[in-house]
Amino acid sequence: MFENETANQYDAWYETPLGSFVDRVETDAAIKLFSPLANTRILDAGCGTGNFSLKLHQYGCSVTGIDLSADMLAIARRKALQAKVDIPFREMDLAHLAFPDNYFDGVFSMAAFEFIHEAKQAYSELYRVLKPGGKLLIGTINKTSPWGRMYAEHARNDESSVFHHASLKTLADLQTLDEKHLLATAGCVYIPPDAKDETLNKEEEHKLSTLSSPGFILGLWEKS
Repeated sequence: MFENETANQYDAWYETPLGSFVDRVETDAAIKLFSPLANTRILDAGCGTGNFSLKLHQYGCSVTGIDLSADMLAIARRKALQAKVDIPFREMDLAHLAFPDNYFDGVFSMAAFEFIHEAKQAYSELYRVLKPGGKLLIGTINKTSPWGRMYAEHARNDESSVFHHASLKTLADLQTLDEKHLLATAGCVYIPPDAKDETLNKEEEHKLSTLSSPGFILGLWEKS
């Protein structure tokens, strides 16, 4: 899905002031919800260029990253090599995992479910490979937010956009994946996509949290 040019642009956006701020906000929300523990085996499902794989490794997790994009994975491997960390990255569909049942202590998936049309099938696979008592986190763009509307407009106006193939989700969509085992939900990125650099701060993010819908939503489940 993601060709080499798109893969390179993906990381480049996170080096911009807006991209860097969004990354910090999403990371804070995801880590707070997931609470990674050292010496646990974690699957980073839809790892892209390895952004969160590397962050989870810093918490002492034993991380395996999977993604469908060979170009994204090539960048992830290069970043891991530069950081001198050992993270296996495998080309794999998260809806069809080549892992046994009850294999991982935790499953982590950020910014991948935007592109999954059969979300319940994908969720079932992630849940299958999770050990009983393990946590599963999914984070995705909120369809009903300014960010979701922006990406939907990109999809309508540009058939070459990766979001032309997207299936954006709402918080209700996340909740209905598995209401029985849902522990918590969260939202972040209240800053709009057209935010000025001078507004990219925690104070503005907090103020907007009372006025608008989150651009990014997260769900956390526990396997029984």
